[in-house]
Amino acid sequence: MDQSERPADLLKRVTAAALKAVSRDPDLEVHYQASGASIGDGAVNLPSPSGPPSAEGITKLRGVSDALALRLRHHDAELHRRLAPAGPDSHAVFEALEQARCETLGANRMAGVAENLGFVLAEKCRAKGYAQVVEKDQTMLPEVLSLLARERLGDQNLPDDAKHLVNLWREELNRKVGQQLGQLEKCAADQEAYGALVRDMIVALDMMTDAQTPSEPENQQDSAEDDPEQGQDENQNPDAEMDADGALSSEQGETEMSEDMEFSQDAFDDDVMAGDGEEEPAGPTDWDDRWPRNAPSDELLYKAFTLAHDEIVEAEALCDDDELTRLRAQLDQQLSHLQGVVSKLANRLQRRLMAKQTRSWDFDLEEGLLDAARLSRVVTDPLHPLSFKQEKDTDFRDTVVSLLIDNSGSMRGRPITVAAMSADILARTLERCGVKVEILGFTTRSWKGGQSREDWVGKGKPKNPGRLNDLRHIVYKGADMPWRRARRNLGLMLREGLLKENIDGEALMWAHNRLLGRPEQRRILMVISDGAPVDDATLSANPGNYLEKHLRDVIQFIETRSDVELTAIGIGHDVTRYYRRAVTIVDAEELGGTMMAKLAELFEEDVPATTRGEARRPH
Repeated sequence: MDQSERPADLLKRVTAAALKAVSRDPDLEVHYQASGASIGDGAVNLPSPSGPPSAEGITKLRGVSDALALRLRHHDAELHRRLAPAGPDSHAVFEALEQARCETLGANRMAGVAENLGFVLAEKCRAKGYAQVVEKDQTMLPEVLSLLARERLGDQNLPDDAKHLVNLWREELNRKVGQQLGQLEKCAADQEAYGALVRDMIVALDMMTDAQTPSEPENQQDSAEDDPEQGQDENQNPDAEMDADGALSSEQGETEMSEDMEFSQDAFDDDVMAGDGEEEPAGPTDWDDRWPRNAPSDELLYKAFTLAHDEIVEAEALCDDDELTRLRAQLDQQLSHLQGVVSKLANRLQRRLMAKQTRSWDFDLEEGLLDAARLSRVVTDPLHPLSFKQEKDTDFRDTVVSLLIDNSGSMRGRPITVAAMSADILARTLERCGVKVEILGFTTRSWKGGQSREDWVGKGKPKNPGRLNDLRHIVYKGADMPWRRARRNLGLMLREGLLKENIDGEALMWAHNRLLGRPEQRRILMVISDGAPVDDATLSANPGNYLEKHLRDVIQFIETRSDVELTAIGIGHDVTRYYRRAVTIVDAEELGGTMMAKLAELFEEDVPATTRGEARRPH
């Protein structure tokens, strides 16, 4: 060993060597980056260690590395494409169980690998808040089945935080797919036989009625037209995320799905009314209706099938006062240890911001605050008119910050609680600095479409209907609302059943348009999300990249044609592929510090020359 080699570099070198050895690919290229872990063509990307390596950090990195290596070693991508079902729900189950197979094959043979994988899985279960789940949620079925499969395939016990969740489902799943679960171990080494067994399991769960595969395009298309919840071809699921328990993330083209895997960094987690009281419509804006500009026909323009069921609602309208109080207390209890850490960061940000606010005064005025230095004049010459002073407004103070927080189901657990507390502390900090802050959330009112989809079905399911779910945009804190009045509202994010699906493009435009209505000279929009836009009802009845293309177009408009400054933070998801100014974090607990750092960077920059009157609206 080179004595001058830094510990972080040594860790990278040793981990890369282990990855090549476990995957049995000595020519594999291993790169380190800030945006997480992924597998590409002949290369693997691992999350770059930050700071001095700790024992936990080393084990996490090794666990992610081992999971990728075992995928490369035991997984046949072409066979997987042929066997994988097409529907988004069934596809997620298939991916999760395939990753469970790959990992347990290695864990059963190598004790060190088993320890690393077990640590990452336990961290993920804790971060997702599985121990606090009180009722069955269909969206968690891939994770539950993956945990059951690992229980049957491996010799390792389930993490303590996972046992409660699995036990909620155990009786029902044993009744429906107990036979298939019992056979998994026998065919774990045979990917084709294992895949066929998993497909039988998906059929038994009534998640794939016709047992379609991507290689049956005609049947698949017919089925998708009959019922958009049953079928969805490969290019209709462009961003199936790879969670730490193994769901695949891939960029899916028109005819085939690439094997670009991306791990959700949750595996790394540590320890009807607008805010101003006026009604505000939810849904696409006038500009949205002209998306995309090069569309060959009106059928491909982004639109909502109906706006009748969308809502913009203040947080306190979604539950009663007693529940809000209880949820806020729950939030404080869960994140009591984090508050001190983030508060220190917030104080550091405040010192930096206050240092930029050089106090400037105009003296000898006829009105304003009484100038203490002129008290003698007031006594000797009380009729003298020039004994007052006023503080000058600085450019820095003329700023408003909007925090737009993804309230989708994938944020459940640690990410949403950390987001809520970080937003709370940031709002308090900026308020002390004279900067106004609003906190917004976005989700949908229903899973898989609500009344909007019912309206569409009632009208005969016309083709290319546009967005088919009911938007719910939430105002947790208006920009003019004092922090003390909004503090309790943030606990709402922990409410069971609130977090559903996410339609990012429209939420981003909504938050952007709210900022354009503000009088401040400088407007900053910070988006906090953990994934790409997903709404099953919309994606199953429109082109598969429908929501993602709209999001990209909205981002492009804001970044190139608006004076709103846009920045994004991805939690375990690489948002740098969408936003020009963005950062991806590994641990949810990094969120508070990252928010502070990104805002500090923005405040260090010069105030843009454009003003509200110069903001350019789309034509």
